[in-house]
Amino acid sequence: MKGLFHFIGKCFKAIWKLLSFTRQLVLNLFFLAFVGVIAFTFLASDESNVETQQVEKKALILNLSGPIVEESKFREPLERVTSDLLGSQKSQENVLFDIVDTIRFAAYDDNVSGLVLHLKEMNETSLTKLRYIAKAINTFKAAGKPVYAIGDYYNQSQYYLASYADKVFMAPDGTVLLRGYGAYTLYYKDLLEKLNVSTHVFRVGTYKSAVEPYLRNDMSDAAKESTSVWLTQLWDAYLDDVATNRQIDAKTLTMPMEQFIAKLKTVNGDLSQMTVELGLVDKLATRQEVRKDLIEQFGSNGYDSFKQISYYDYRPQVRPAIIPNAQDIAVVVASGAIMDGTQRQGTVGGDSTAALLRQARGDDNVKAVVLRVDSPGGSAFASEVIRNEVDALKEAGKPVVISMSSVAASGGYWISASANKIIAQPTTITGSIGIFGILTTFEKGLNKMGIHSDGISTSPFNGVGLTRPLNDDVAQVMQLGIEHGYQRFIKLVSDHRDLSLEAVDKIAQGRVWTGKDALKHGLVDQLGDFDDAVHAAAQLAKMESYNLYWVKEPLSPMEQFLEELSMSFNANIKTELFSLAPEALQPTISKVATDINMLNNFNDPKGQYLFCLNCSNL
Repeated sequence: MKGLFHFIGKCFKAIWKLLSFTRQLVLNLFFLAFVGVIAFTFLASDESNVETQQVEKKALILNLSGPIVEESKFREPLERVTSDLLGSQKSQENVLFDIVDTIRFAAYDDNVSGLVLHLKEMNETSLTKLRYIAKAINTFKAAGKPVYAIGDYYNQSQYYLASYADKVFMAPDGTVLLRGYGAYTLYYKDLLEKLNVSTHVFRVGTYKSAVEPYLRNDMSDAAKESTSVWLTQLWDAYLDDVATNRQIDAKTLTMPMEQFIAKLKTVNGDLSQMTVELGLVDKLATRQEVRKDLIEQFGSNGYDSFKQISYYDYRPQVRPAIIPNAQDIAVVVASGAIMDGTQRQGTVGGDSTAALLRQARGDDNVKAVVLRVDSPGGSAFASEVIRNEVDALKEAGKPVVISMSSVAASGGYWISASANKIIAQPTTITGSIGIFGILTTFEKGLNKMGIHSDGISTSPFNGVGLTRPLNDDVAQVMQLGIEHGYQRFIKLVSDHRDLSLEAVDKIAQGRVWTGKDALKHGLVDQLGDFDDAVHAAAQLAKMESYNLYWVKEPLSPMEQFLEELSMSFNANIKTELFSLAPEALQPTISKVATDINMLNNFNDPKGQYLFCLNCSNL
């Protein structure tokens, strides 16, 4: 009888599992059907909007909101959709190449009558990226279409793009905030000592400052010397561009404080009026006055504003021109910290980025590769995994051209060193040829709390860990490994850049260079942007016509569907936890979070890192 009850119980359990599975399946199908209805509604709406938008000419509003990136960070598609539906969206990212392609497309679109730069929500952005967008704005102007900039006030990056406009409007109570460039770091030496944390650092390079925050309370003189040089070059480039655009003397923007204060007194402290007198803006105007002027230029939309279309509404209309039967130049983006293993978009994984390069190598239609690098470095092991794939592409007869973006330093330079050609912009931050290792142990703090570690092992390496002091012999082994890594780095550069070891060592030592200086020292072949890199790849592969093939990690059909759907839900608010902090404290909180995240990204299996700290702190 007991066996019978047991059998009946198992049957009921099996039936319940089947019912639970069926219920879950039905719910999932219902959810997907619900998502499909929403997708159909959005797509139908988009198609309707496209038909309407093409009826009359409108001004394209470049109303960028959020950061400008080389490649958007990956978010799980289902998580993206559900968070958007629930109203917990994260700040959206704007891909640099999407912005440039959209402006260029609009330049020759008969339905676009002009460009309005409304950049109030655009984050501060590197000068290198801004210059590439500015190039597209000049293309738009060359097509004979007007460009206006409107804003209540302008931060430094916003004003840089605004300076390319034919006319710059600003609110009567606004101002232009030109703060210059700086590289500031938080230093944790005293904090670590108070917490009884032992920090063991192994490095090579006079200028390798990535570990200074854990050893010092301030920036070393060597780091200040190096950083001052490239910061000054970046600022000079910014000032020259703005002065040229506004047809003013660059010295006007760098007057001594005494002269600045005296000038401000002449306008009774009115910063807005001062910006007009300095030639930074053309007209102080209220929002109503701005709309009136733009209505005269572009026509009225019937709602007290001018005929316009948002960047985010116009962007889906942009389609790349495909040349039939043409072969491909593959583009692989390496953006973010370099980490070991497989990583999602937004960081550079040794295995995942190498897989993208290998995919391009195995594609018979790909004849050349552009590796777009925007990285301050990271894992030495992962960097070498990626570089090996660059060599494999070359051996397969497919030339590789490096296109350096804002930063291609340390590990970012390692993965670039053996390419057929390296192209950087004058304002690219590169070099930082050095290596370090870092290990923190907590034996002092544990001992103070009455916790002690003891035992025995067959090797001194077995006792290495967070709870025990570092053995001096093991420390010496680690330092020798770091020194060997440095010698490998400079030999790699020497072999592929046709420089002697002595010459490389002289310009290495962890020192950071701008692209302009890197060209002088032989670290890069040419100054230019992404377009120049693509052209160089075509020349090396002897291609007269080609299509660009952006190699990305493939998504499953369902992920692709949800990813495309989620793009319909644009977001522009910060995460709830971060926004709870007072706004004045958010920059500091963000910096601490960045430093912690940097340590989390240090996952090299040998503990050896090629990382440029000051590059990432710009």
